[in-house]
Parts: sequence; C-alpha cells; structure tokens
Amino acid sequence: MRAGSTMDVKKLFNDDDAVSPVIGVILMVAITVILAAVIASFVLGLGDSTNTSPTADFNFDYNSSGSNSLVITHNTGDNIDADRVTVKVDGTAVGSGSYSFDSGGFSDTISSGSSVNVTGFSGGEKVTITWNSEDQESSSTLGEYTVPS
Repeated sequence: MRAGSTMDVKKLFNDDDAVSPVIGVILMVAITVILAAVIASFVLGLGDSTNTSPTADFNFDYNSSGSNSLVITHNTGDNIDADRVTVKVDGTAVGSGSYSFDSGGFSDTISSGSSVNVTGFSGGEKVTITWNSEDQESSSTLGEYTVPS
C-alpha cells in the first residue's frame, strides 16, 4: 500500500479475482490421473506379482591346471528346486554347447553345500546362474563369474 492511502475492506471481500478455479482444475486433473493409475494396475495385474526369487550365495572355484573345470558350490541361502535353475556360459545353457556337467548337473534340490563341476573352458567366459519362476514369466540372476583368461 502507498503511504497515505486507505484500504477499502468491502472491496477486498467482494473481489472475485482469485486462484481458486486454477487450483480446482489442477486438483481434478491430479485425482483423474491417480484414479487412472489405480484402475490400470488392477486391470493389467501389476499388483499380483507374488514370485519372489530365492536368496543364494554361490562360490566359483576355477581349476586351470589341465581340466579347465569350474566347481560351482551353493554356500548359503534358500533351498532351490534344481529344475528352475539354469547355468549358462556366455548365454548358452551348459549341456547344449561345448560346456558340460561332469555328473549331470545339480541334484533335485540345491541346498547349502551342493556343488556341480562344469568343464570345457578356455578362459574369459562369463558364467551365470539364473533362477526362473514356476510360470516362466520372471527370472533372477543368482550368481555370476568370469573365468580367468
């Protein structure tokens, strides 16, 4: 206010110029977006994911003298159904390429202390252990190792 001017209180209460319509529109848009997101999550089933990957720690012991083999041992963690675990070397499943298990792979249940021996390495390959959900819609990497060159 300028010095010496008086404020007309009646004019202040009768002034219709306000921000309320803009705020109202913003709130309505926000509510619409939130409702659309909630409805979409129910329709698309995004909230129904109950597949939890197991927790496991694997140890990799590479023997470069002569056999070029890798012993993979389950150190600690959950028991895992062996049918849901895939061991891959550079993206190819062991047993379907030049890499093979000495004893046919893991037994029925992979538990602490279970181990398997993989042969056929020349050095520099990347080994991954992948768990797949029962419905095959999700997977998780449980362990990775790069064979020394």
